[in-house]
Amino acid sequence: MAKQVVTRTYIASIRNQQQVSDDLDSLGFSASILWNVGRWVCDREWSEVEHIPGHNELTTYLKSHERYDDLHSQSSQRVLQELAEAFNGWHGKRRNRDTRANPPKYRKHNDEHPRSTVTFKAAGFKLDTKYERIRLSKGSNLKEYWSDFILCKYQTQPDVDLSTVESVQQVRAVWTGDEWELHVVCKVEIEVSEAPGENAVGVDLGINNFVALAYEDGHSELYPLNCLKQDDYYFSKRIARCDDSDSEQATRLNQKKSARRTHYFHTLSKHIVQRCVDEGVGTIVVGDLSGIREDEENDESKNWGRHGNLDLHSWAFDRFTSMLEYKAEMEGITVEQVSERDTSKSCSCCGRKRDANRVERGLYVCDECGTVANADVNGAENIRQKVSPSLACDGGDRSNGWLAQPSVYLFDSESGCFAPRE
Repeated sequence: MAKQVVTRTYIASIRNQQQVSDDLDSLGFSASILWNVGRWVCDREWSEVEHIPGHNELTTYLKSHERYDDLHSQSSQRVLQELAEAFNGWHGKRRNRDTRANPPKYRKHNDEHPRSTVTFKAAGFKLDTKYERIRLSKGSNLKEYWSDFILCKYQTQPDVDLSTVESVQQVRAVWTGDEWELHVVCKVEIEVSEAPGENAVGVDLGINNFVALAYEDGHSELYPLNCLKQDDYYFSKRIARCDDSDSEQATRLNQKKSARRTHYFHTLSKHIVQRCVDEGVGTIVVGDLSGIREDEENDESKNWGRHGNLDLHSWAFDRFTSMLEYKAEMEGITVEQVSERDTSKSCSCCGRKRDANRVERGLYVCDECGTVANADVNGAENIRQKVSPSLACDGGDRSNGWLAQPSVYLFDSESGCFAPRE
């Protein structure tokens, strides 16, 4: 096995929570206030000259603001960087005529500010692995003495030893809704397996089927989204019955919903990587969803229907792809992203491109060569062919069977894993 240095994030609990929670609260509130000040500056710039200030501009504007010194300078810079990234993301969607996209909100509910995540870069923390302590710097406004800091006693998972990592890049103090925890971002040396094979698989991410796979040897698989849709419906109903969307009960329901979704993403990405190992796949080709809200014909925002739009906005496509990437990396499998343009309307057998060939959401029928295919599998095959254009193993005379009748894997909530549908 080869060795490789990768980035990992380890979650650590804080053992002296009562002693440090007030100080961490102060930093979390200050981060929200600084976000709101920066948000006001961005709003003013956009209203007057339709310009979104970048990270460096925001830092220059606000460096002398009294709220900037509530946090360590690098922590303040990170708050403004996240704000600039959020505004640029919104502006990009606005350029693509996505009328449903909204700019980042102020972090405030009535007169209360939430506890925002506070990021500490190299100069803002000091790690003591011998005594399992992390020293976090305060801003000058919150210091009583020049050397004032927050000393957190941490505890990681039993299989994590921070003394063995290559280096710690940053530490994030994150409010979970009940208490503070630390996210430690490290450079870690890991053993990476040799690639299990040279084959490629195409991955299409969609609305009804979260994942469609098209393998190079000719077979295909579907992973429907039924369980997540059921969760969305169930939790949305329960949250709607809460007195206040920001209430403690609603917050806990949202956290539980998010945890179930995270578990689904982890389980699915792990299962797909294992299937790739079993099938001798060395390259996973994923469709780039950066333009998923754009209509390819008129560059206007796509309308997926009321439920489709709701689901599309709630999915964490990037999050799933990142999980897939680092799990594949451990097995020596490369993940490549390619453009999805025209993959849904082109025939994967003859290349004919025609909107009308997609008869309905789940069916693709080519008027040129007569191919009948599951629409998502056809898209996944087109994505695969962008990296590995070879035909199926039958020498190129491909039948409709593997395109039209893919294997279907369903998530079993009781066992927490995927299994083939009977």
